[in-house]
Amino acid sequence: MGILSPWRGRIWRRGDEPASVASVPNLISLARILLTPVFIVVALTNPEPSLPRTLAALLFAVLIATDFVDGLIARGRGLVTDLGKLLDPIADKAITGSAFVVLSLLGELPWWITIVVLVREIGITVYRLVVAQQVVIAADWAGKAKTMAQAIALPLALLPLQAWLGDWAVWVCVVTMTIAVALTVYSGIEFVVHAVRGR
Repeated sequence: MGILSPWRGRIWRRGDEPASVASVPNLISLARILLTPVFIVVALTNPEPSLPRTLAALLFAVLIATDFVDGLIARGRGLVTDLGKLLDPIADKAITGSAFVVLSLLGELPWWITIVVLVREIGITVYRLVVAQQVVIAADWAGKAKTMAQAIALPLALLPLQAWLGDWAVWVCVVTMTIAVALTVYSGIEFVVHAVRGR
């Protein structure tokens, strides 16, 4: 027991026994974090409309899509853990934050947008970690809507759509990115308001 007890428990199967910290959903979240640097390298390897750029967009889409996969597994098989509630949003922020930085490095997204997003994401992540000993704060509807909007806007921005479809594709990216950034700011403000009120 003692220090080893969190590692015991269910990894995949259903049941009444507590879930292990090494459960499948947690391992998926960890894998998403570890693969984020791979995405960055691929995205910056060749920023021109080319295979690496398309592969970067596809890799991002896979990494962000697994957010929904590990959530479904955790809830469906009763494998929700406090560690998972922390790892999942950290993985989301690592993936999406790196995509914003990549787009700014490539000169395709103003740095002020990326900075605003990163301040929101890092600030809330740090707050979650600070209060983790007292309470684990799971993502609310606004945070989930923000993640969904980013999951749509970022791969569209990463894909070389303008080279494929023409200038009108730029407006598709502008609209989806505007919605994603607006929801990012709104969800951040809502989180702060709820935190101040003591949730």
